[in-house]
Amino acid sequence: MALPRVLVLVLAGGAGGRLQLLTETRAKPAVPFAGVYRLIDFPLSNCQHSQIADVWVSIQQHPTSLAEHLANGRPWDLDRTTGGLMTLPPFQGTERGGWNTGTANSLWRQADLVRAFGADALVVVSADAVYELDYREVADAHLASGAEVTMVTTEVAADDASRYGIVEVDGDRVTGYAYKPDEPATTTATNEVFVFSPGPTLDRLEQLRSELGEEGLEDLGTHLLPAQTEDGLARAYPLGGYWRDVGTVESYWRTHQEFLTPEPPIDLDAPEWPIHTRGGRRSAARVLDDGRIENSLLSGGTRVSGDVRGSVISPGVVVEAGATVVDSVLLPGVRIRSGATVTRAVVDDGVDVGRGCTVGGEGDVALLGRRVQVPEGTEIAAGARYPDPEDD
Repeated sequence: MALPRVLVLVLAGGAGGRLQLLTETRAKPAVPFAGVYRLIDFPLSNCQHSQIADVWVSIQQHPTSLAEHLANGRPWDLDRTTGGLMTLPPFQGTERGGWNTGTANSLWRQADLVRAFGADALVVVSADAVYELDYREVADAHLASGAEVTMVTTEVAADDASRYGIVEVDGDRVTGYAYKPDEPATTTATNEVFVFSPGPTLDRLEQLRSELGEEGLEDLGTHLLPAQTEDGLARAYPLGGYWRDVGTVESYWRTHQEFLTPEPPIDLDAPEWPIHTRGGRRSAARVLDDGRIENSLLSGGTRVSGDVRGSVISPGVVVEAGATVVDSVLLPGVRIRSGATVTRAVVDDGVDVGRGCTVGGEGDVALLGRRVQVPEGTEIAAGARYPDPEDD
């Protein structure tokens, strides 16, 4: 018996504003993670291990940063003569042309392509979370259920639940859905992985568009998912493993800290499910002089002569003698000069922290924007943004 035909649509065009300076000049799915990876590597690796070879990526904000990383899809076995990776930029020329203004709006704009593909199941995912999941298993469960949509769910902290789509369930049936509610009824959240029956879902989306207009479609959780739930056609698929949304600076920093534990939540090099990425040629990491590394991730091409503790050091980073980096995430090409101290901070690509600077401290996470030069002796407080967006 032939396998069901499954199409994956990765919605990678959002602005990612909650990541602030990290998405000023790059797409959110292109934000680095754990030294050598990008956020989009997680859904693409999931596709590869799920044996799904038809993957479309919807792009919009800062598309070059993402297109450069995706290239022809080879790291995820998507460089194929037929099928494989296809990027979907905004377009004009038909009634569906225009800028994407939400996730449901984005799906509506690609409806003709999706219908023409003829998938049995359409898997729609975001690209701002860290997790492993067999999408084909979810698609098989969806097709067996007779539902119009299957929502993959996870448990979240009560004080964080209002950031997500929240569901109420009876067995596997979704009986209630609320999109980012002020007062969540439960702590069971959708993790932005949905499996749709393409025909009925696109028909429903077309009806919503006729009632609300294309701008009124907004996100999947605004009208589409509530309507499917109200009609009794939504099912839940609990995710048993690790999942973290890294769409805010605080959650991005905190998730990195979780990967520094003796037993990280996901083994990124597990033989049965490795996370793949577009590799670069880097020399071995070097620890020089009196350099000291403790409980940290150290990438290729780095040079450490200072003291690094509880931190993620991305490719090409230099920590000079006498510098100290604690509980921080340094993205590619950062240089921390002699005598500087960086504590509880996320430091973007190519930043140069001058001699004797103090960045961050105990408290909220500090954030330094891409390629900024921090003058010698500067003090940047815990939780600060540098440069300050309000100075623009």
